[in-house]
Amino acid sequence: MSLYRNAVWFVKGLQEYTKGGYETAAKHFVAGDLDVNLSGRDFMITGANSGIGKATACEIAKRGGTVHLVCRNKERAEEARREIVEQSENENVHVHLLDMSYPRKVWEFAQSFQENHSLHVLINNAGCMVNQRELTEDGLEKNFATNTLGTFILTTALIPALKKSQDPRVVTVSSGGMLVQKLNVDDLQFEKCTFDATMAYAQNKRQQVILTERWAAQHKEIHFSSMHPGWADTPAVRSSMPEFYEKMKNRLRTEAQGADTALWLAVSASAIKHPSGLFFQDRKAVSTHLPLAASRSTPANEERLQTELEQLAQKFKPQPS
Repeated sequence: MSLYRNAVWFVKGLQEYTKGGYETAAKHFVAGDLDVNLSGRDFMITGANSGIGKATACEIAKRGGTVHLVCRNKERAEEARREIVEQSENENVHVHLLDMSYPRKVWEFAQSFQENHSLHVLINNAGCMVNQRELTEDGLEKNFATNTLGTFILTTALIPALKKSQDPRVVTVSSGGMLVQKLNVDDLQFEKCTFDATMAYAQNKRQQVILTERWAAQHKEIHFSSMHPGWADTPAVRSSMPEFYEKMKNRLRTEAQGADTALWLAVSASAIKHPSGLFFQDRKAVSTHLPLAASRSTPANEERLQTELEQLAQKFKPQPS
């Protein structure tokens, strides 16, 4: 990880990713963008039982949307559902149990979901930062399995359902941390170099941004976007990055502030006036690279990323009986 990239990114973060950065950006928001009626529209949000996912789900439910919470933990998911229904007075909030780190289960879930539900908007929010290199029972590095492969399979598998809907969208919650990483397609699961959880997470988030760009080019009927929520005070930040949290806790955004751009991308008419495939921060399309940071990858490497994920995904795809 380049020292230059890290330094530039941290200075940028202090200016833009904090609560103060959000408040400055929000002065330029169009107030009516989120005044929408979402009744009759179906939204799937992964990792929706806390943090940014839950805050987004609650705002969608308040506007009348049907919300599908995709969560790993049943008790926490049911508790989140109760709170969202109570706050939104909308009963159309449904819980689906899925661990995104198990690719076979992601395929099975996506296939069965499409048989029973329509889908207008997918919000890829689930993520993890496991601090040691840990393998799943499928032999996959856990951060990669959850953040990259799980997101890839779910999105790919749901594209047919999305294409049947009016104004279909896919929003992927990435991270500004990806700005400090250049795609390394030679070592997607940190088998060759020393494992560093922050670097692995940033690589996964870079991969999500590249996939968003590629999907946008390949599936013109769907509006794809990725976004950076800023530095928000969420349970995931507290547990995965305790030192960062302690240093920054008084400057972190609220969960609602972190969720604002994901919500805007998922529901507003303004968002789809932007070209598909862009990366957003505080309702604005922003660069996916820092100035002079040498973090751009070649088209060949980006194609290789998608090809390798497709090949890996196929290994876990259930065969028709």
